[in-house]
Order: sequence, then structure tokens, then C-alpha cells
Amino acid sequence: MSSVIIEDIKGALVEEPRSGLRPLNTNSEGKYLSRSLRISYNNITDLTDLQNVLAHFLARPSQIGWLDLSFNRITHIDPVLCELRELRVLYLHGNGIWNLSEVDRLRELQYLHTITLHGNVIETNRKYRWRLHFHTVYTDFLPSSLTHTHILFNCEKFGCNVLSFAAIVPG
Repeated sequence: MSSVIIEDIKGALVEEPRSGLRPLNTNSEGKYLSRSLRISYNNITDLTDLQNVLAHFLARPSQIGWLDLSFNRITHIDPVLCELRELRVLYLHGNGIWNLSEVDRLRELQYLHTITLHGNVIETNRKYRWRLHFHTVYTDFLPSSLTHTHILFNCEKFGCNVLSFAAIVPG
């Protein structure tokens, strides 16, 4: 449902999802047997009814693992995102998210390993990247040029918990 120009997340309920290169399978109720949903390039500002949208389209909404909400007008990390316990990938880039402390909500998502927040106001905060690194399971988004020494050195500078980082650094 990318580029449909949905103003409200509930607006997705009246739209017909586009099929990609591969046709999507559905169950007997016509719900998609998918673990992903793309609602990008719209004008969505509020995610309050996200659970209803997921239940409307997906056969197993509680198992959503990939959600693309990029390029909308979202300004807050809505607590409804934390209800998506199986979420592994969350695209929020190109929105208007500005409050760094709201990123902390996402640490409830134990399987979340990829989140994109570039292109948001939050990115202007100098602690933004470091805060993200210490609240995700993996460090996929760490710049490859950083070494463990750089990160540990900067932990005190940016107020990070070294022990929590040590627990998530692969290898």
C-alpha cells in the first residue's frame, strides 16, 4: 500500500494491497499469509489503529516481522509498535520523529534487529545513533569503520551502558 496517499492508518482498510513480483497467498478468509506489510509513502500521522489494520489484512497479525512505515508524517514512536512482539525489521525513515527518548520504547521488542530512523528530526541529536545501538539486539546499523575500542571509549561520553553493549556485540 505504498504511495496510495493514505491520510490515516484506518484509510488502509479501504485500499487493495498491490501484489509484488510474486503473488501473495491468502487463506480461506482472504487474509494474506504474510509476515510483512508496507504502508510507506503516505501521509499517515497516527498509528492508533495499526492493530486493526494488521488484523484486517494478515492471517496471523501477531506474527508480523517486517513493517515499513517509511516516508509518512509520523512524529512519535507510538506504543502500539511495542505490541508487535515478533517484529524484527521496522522502517521509520523519512518521517518527522523528533523525541529521542521515545526510541527507548522499542527495547521491549526482543527480536527487533533492524530499525531505520534516518531522515527524521531525531537524527540531528548527537546521541541518536548511540542510543539506537544500545537498544537493539544486533548492531547491523553500526558503521563498519567503528571498532570495539571506539565504541567502548565513547560509551561514557554518550552515557551508554557498557555491559549491555558487551552483551550484544557479535563475536
